[in-house]
Amino acid sequence: MGLIPGIIIMFFCYRLTERISFNIFYILHPLHVIFSAMATASLYKIYKQGGNFNIWFFYLVGYTGVIAIATLSDSIIPYIGEGLLNLPNRGIHIGFIEKWYLVNPLALLGTTVAYFWTTSKFPHAVHVLLSTLASLFHIIMALGGKLNWTMAIVITLFLFFAVWIPTCGSDIVYPLLFVRDREK
Repeated sequence: MGLIPGIIIMFFCYRLTERISFNIFYILHPLHVIFSAMATASLYKIYKQGGNFNIWFFYLVGYTGVIAIATLSDSIIPYIGEGLLNLPNRGIHIGFIEKWYLVNPLALLGTTVAYFWTTSKFPHAVHVLLSTLASLFHIIMALGGKLNWTMAIVITLFLFFAVWIPTCGSDIVYPLLFVRDREK
């Protein structure tokens, strides 16, 4: 369901300038980071609750899960798609480096929110939508105002893979890797 709004928005926004798309990307990507951190850290806390819970490890899981996966989802996979389509304005925008003063604190904020408001369903749903839109605007930056049906189909496939695999990976798989007590 997160992909459908992305496809619709693509057809309305593909002519935006690179600068406007860049600014929209850097609104959506940090928001994606907050909700991703909330979902990742919440799931870790929910399943670790009965075990040996360490607050520093909780922050480590929340931060690393979101930074690695959001970068893959919003920047690296779209950049690969831009390269395959030979888009004129392609560029890799790594948020936790390029806008480190914004993205890194928001990853910690999302993790902190998850500590006090531990829920995974709402943050996951918002995370999927924001991830789709951030990935889309990364690609729109590179489009140069041109879009045809072939490009739209390839972009849709890249949006699907940029969102589905990393989102499920960060919100479900990654935090559960650290849940099982290895001492048993």
